[in-house]
Amino acid sequence: MGVQNDEKAFFGNGFGGSMLMTAMVGCGGDNAAQNDGNTGNGATGDTIKIGGLAPLTGDVSVYGVAVDNGIKLAVEEINADGGILGKQIDYIVYDEKGDATEAVNAYNKLVQSDKVVAVIGDVTSKPTLAVAQQAAKDKIPMITATGTAENITETGDNIFRACFIDPFQGELMASYASKKLEKKTAAIIYNISDDYSKGLYEAFEAASKDLGIEVVQVEGYGKGTVDFKAQLTNIKSKNPDVIFLPVYYQDVALIAVQAKELGIEAQFLGADGWDGVTGQVDASNMDAVNGAYFCSQYSAQSDDPNMQAFLEKYKETYGMDASQFSVLGYDAMKMLAQAITEAGSTDSAAVTEALAGIDFTGLTGHMTFDENRNPVKSAAITQIENGEYQFIEFYEK
Repeated sequence: MGVQNDEKAFFGNGFGGSMLMTAMVGCGGDNAAQNDGNTGNGATGDTIKIGGLAPLTGDVSVYGVAVDNGIKLAVEEINADGGILGKQIDYIVYDEKGDATEAVNAYNKLVQSDKVVAVIGDVTSKPTLAVAQQAAKDKIPMITATGTAENITETGDNIFRACFIDPFQGELMASYASKKLEKKTAAIIYNISDDYSKGLYEAFEAASKDLGIEVVQVEGYGKGTVDFKAQLTNIKSKNPDVIFLPVYYQDVALIAVQAKELGIEAQFLGADGWDGVTGQVDASNMDAVNGAYFCSQYSAQSDDPNMQAFLEKYKETYGMDASQFSVLGYDAMKMLAQAITEAGSTDSAAVTEALAGIDFTGLTGHMTFDENRNPVKSAAITQIENGEYQFIEFYEK
């Protein structure tokens, strides 16, 4: 999920954009650990110590706070249900302020002083990669809820992620267009100045060719573009079945409305950067995006009772709506707890092995890991109908 920031958090997400408007809570003290003061080995006594790393203050703290909040709700539930292996989770989290050096220092404290058995973190990709390199040397099991840089999990066989990487969404939407919507031709408009957009475009194009979808036109544009008539006119002449827009919701709104003005009737497809688009389109132009499909990590409209209970509890606890950052933090902790339970031990090698072979179903759907410890998971398909988001299904390519 990418974030519109140099520190990409995970697959280019428009949910992040809406979160920036939200007040932050639960940050804690400056680089202070939130724990009960237990010391010693991470699995002695009545607790199992699990570490957390997140930017709880600073420029990207809105993402870190959301992930941390989700983790804490999962810990609360797990402990209320008896904990793991008969022990309570002692979750110790440090604020790394969005800085890679601070993140490594905090990680070292978690491992060397707090003696944690595993780490959930980091949140944005640069600190996550720095920590992963050290965790790989130490063989400490580590899950990032939201770090999307592909090389994070390449650092070691004990490094995992709960989120799907950006290209996965392009592949998945090509599969959805072919297998579910039965489309035969596609056009693409992407932002050439954005890695998130470029990665999705390339993945969609490659998957489309494998699936028998003919990509009839590809159009790019640069940062700050507001007039897309030239690109859309070129696409209109090819009359594609679908137009894939792997861009953020602000640009989606402009492109869709201008496509409507040109009389383009192709169905739009997008990825998680689309979330928020209905707030950018006025009521008189809402039919420009009605009928469009996009995918993301989760849907707040899902009828899953566990999801609805989480959303309600999150708002009650923190006074704000949850985002996919929160949901992924929750799932990361639940996944780690399942792995420790299945391992029957907090031994690093045993937990790593259990994670590698996990079959997990959480708020973001069903998930296993591939050989690179990236999740093979379902994505929430949402359609815009009458200006509202409608959850359609969880889909696995």
